[in-house]
Amino acid sequence: MISIEFLITSLVVVLIPGTGVLYTVASGLFIGKRASLYAAIGCTFGIVPPLLASVFGLAAIFHTSALAFQFVKYLGAAYLLYLAWSMWRSSSPLAIESDQTELSARSIMLKGFLINILNPKLSIFFLAFLPQFVSPNVAQPLVSMFALGLVFMLMTFLVFVLYGFMAGSFSAFIVRSQKASMAIQKVFAGSFAALGLKLAFTER
Repeated sequence: MISIEFLITSLVVVLIPGTGVLYTVASGLFIGKRASLYAAIGCTFGIVPPLLASVFGLAAIFHTSALAFQFVKYLGAAYLLYLAWSMWRSSSPLAIESDQTELSARSIMLKGFLINILNPKLSIFFLAFLPQFVSPNVAQPLVSMFALGLVFMLMTFLVFVLYGFMAGSFSAFIVRSQKASMAIQKVFAGSFAALGLKLAFTER
């Protein structure tokens, strides 16, 4: 049974702005509500590999192997810095051409997916987080962990969509105002760079 404590804790965790929220909001601002939906989908599915790794105990490798953890950590940091650089150098970093909607939708989802799977701390988070809410008397703990993980993913998706749609409401203003677009673009680029550097230089 899923407890109220799990739901409240998960909601607090999901509401805290991170790279996924930042990416979803940026998509909503610079492209629109539909793009933020794609970003939310990508970020949510990016939870699946860390969740599976945690449920089956593979995340313990990151906890015990400094080399494996450092490799994934630096790869994730490099990807965030790449996103920051791409956003900084372009006048419209997330603009979608009208005749490339399908391709761009895949691209938006893929970027959101990569943002989460290249963060090794997400696997360790699930490894430490989920077992706390699994009863020691439950007959099938793996099933319980999967159920908790799916609820966490659903909550993540709904919150990210809310963030993205709120940002998308300002999209028309951002697109019309080049000054506003450029200023906000630089802020998001700087934020991605800061998160990338934080991931690269912080310990576990």
